[in-house]
Order: sequence, then C-alpha cells, then structure tokens
Amino acid sequence: MKGRLTLEIMTRVGRAVGDVGKVRAGWRPERLREQREAHGLTLEGAGERLREVARAAGVAVPAANFQTLWQHEQGEVYPGPHYRRAYCLLYRATEPELGFRHSLPGEKTQIRFTPSSGSDAEPRNGTHLLAVERALLQIKPGTEEADSKMLHQRILDAWKRRHTGGDPNRPTLVLVGGYAGSGKSEFARFLSQLTGWPVLDKDPLTRPLVERLLTALGSDPNDRHTELYREQVRPLEYQCLLEAAYANVDCAISTVVTAPFVAELTDERWLQRLVNRCEARGVSVSPIWIQCDVETMHEYVSFRSAARDSWKLQHWEDYVAGIDPELRPVVPHLVVDNRLGAAISLTDQVRQVFGTVF
Repeated sequence: MKGRLTLEIMTRVGRAVGDVGKVRAGWRPERLREQREAHGLTLEGAGERLREVARAAGVAVPAANFQTLWQHEQGEVYPGPHYRRAYCLLYRATEPELGFRHSLPGEKTQIRFTPSSGSDAEPRNGTHLLAVERALLQIKPGTEEADSKMLHQRILDAWKRRHTGGDPNRPTLVLVGGYAGSGKSEFARFLSQLTGWPVLDKDPLTRPLVERLLTALGSDPNDRHTELYREQVRPLEYQCLLEAAYANVDCAISTVVTAPFVAELTDERWLQRLVNRCEARGVSVSPIWIQCDVETMHEYVSFRSAARDSWKLQHWEDYVAGIDPELRPVVPHLVVDNRLGAAISLTDQVRQVFGTVF
C-alpha cells in the first residue's frame, strides 16, 4: 500500500512539473532504467553514485533523489544539463547512447575509455593519448585556411611536456569565442587543464569592475544589453581582458582567452592587429568558435542562473532575434560543434579517464 501511494505521489509530481521531455527528439527514457539495472543499482544507489561522480569530476552536483531519478526513467521529466553530465560519467556513455537525444551527423556515439585511478604517479599510456586525441577531434577547421592539425599537435605537445619536459613549439594565444551558454568557458578550462596554459575568462576577470562602473554610470550592474554598456563599458571590458593576455604574450606564454568575441572575430582588421602584435613576440594566434544551438544555449544560461543573464532570460525571444546561430568568424578559424552539448559531454569523459588529474 505504501509503495503504491509513493508511486501515485511521484506520478502526480512528475505531471505537475510538466511533460516537456516528451517533445525532445530522440529521448528514450527507458534506457536510463536499463543502464541502472545493468549496473546493479537501485534508484537510491544510482543517486549516490551520481553525486559521487559529479563531485569527482568537479561539475555541478545534482540532488539525485530517487523520486527525481524515477521521473527521469518514466519519461515524466527530462534531465537537466547537470543530470545528463552526471549520467554520462556514471555509465561511461554518451548522451545518444543513454537515449537523451539523437546523435549529430558524424558524432562518435560510443566511448570506451577506462578511467584512471587518479594517481599522479600513474604513467600516461596509450589509453590516455587516445582519450586526448578523441577530444581534440572536436576542434575542426571552420575555414579552409585554418590549420586544426597545428593546434592539435601543440596541445598534445603541451600535455606531454607536463610529464616529459620541453616544448618544441612556439607559444600560442588561443581565442575561444561563442554566444552566451555555448560552452566556451567549459571548453577553455578543458584546454587549460590539458595543457597547463593559463586561462583568462572575461566574466570572472572583469565582472567586479564592470558592475561597479555600470553602477557609477547610473545603470543596472547586470546590464549587458543597453547602448550605454555597449559603447562605454564593453570596450573597456575587452581592453582589460586583452591587456592581461598581452602580459602573457610579452612573456611568450601560451594562453587560452575566452569571451564571446562576437564583434571582434567578425572584424578582420581587429584580428589582424592582434596577430601582428603577437607575431612580433613570436606567438601565434588560433581562434576557436564554439558552435551551439539556441535550445542548448537557453538551457545552459537558465541552469547557471547568473545575474548578468537576467535580461536575456526575461526577453529570450528578443535576445535570440538579435543573434545569428550560424555566425562564424571572418578569418581563418577552428570550430567546436557543441550542439546539444556534444563536445562538453566528451570533455567530461576525457576528464574521467584521467581521474580529473591531467
């Protein structure tokens, strides 16, 4: 009787939350139950393991109570991004394998990596190299002139250098751009963890000054959409970011810089000035654009709940009308296809191979 009552309550709660998941293309919720049972886990046990793998990977930890997992398996509630990342890590599978969505054209849907024990003394073997190379294949030429192999090799060499010493390549300034919620910060951090190159992220680097300046100008500290922000604050924000990058360039230090760069990467003259400045110091420039679909961007922006995104979320249709999801830099560049979160899901898998210790 108690069990039936619990299921009735769970069913009503699931319906109250909404059946939004039922319109998700490719969603097959029964696969979660199949995976859980194949791993010999109860709902409570699966919840505990989901929290464990999320904490170990350094990603958002889901509450993962058994009622929520039951709703996922019954198709009542579509798992949010933090749940999907944790499920993929727990079951060592991709989102298409777990039935969250259809696979993208050409997407590798099966990953068979063996997680590391996490010991720093553990040798980096062929499995680790395969994991890194698989992740780097997400970086593809966005134009014919872009040389993805060159950046792949430099990242691999930087990773190897952390264990063997010595770097045969010249320093590199990597620009990771994309719209809000595209996954650029996650991918930039992944490159930084892999190579040991410092990462400069615009938002945490400049936010305190930007908010204080906006307040001094009589505006909302979370304003990122008005003419005042675009004309009086944004140029200074990017100048601060680039000055920090130039400090590393002048010391010939490879650096990963991430920001939307929407205006900058569509301005050929701007990028040429940057290239000239870097080349004078013997540093090459590699722009990377994070491609993402509108639905996934909305999901990530909603999940992170940053104050600076409040206007976007409240006026999402107006915001989307002002962006171009098919936008690409006008200069030779590389592209990471993160539609449906595919690339970030793979980087999570690679982190797990190394026990999150590169």
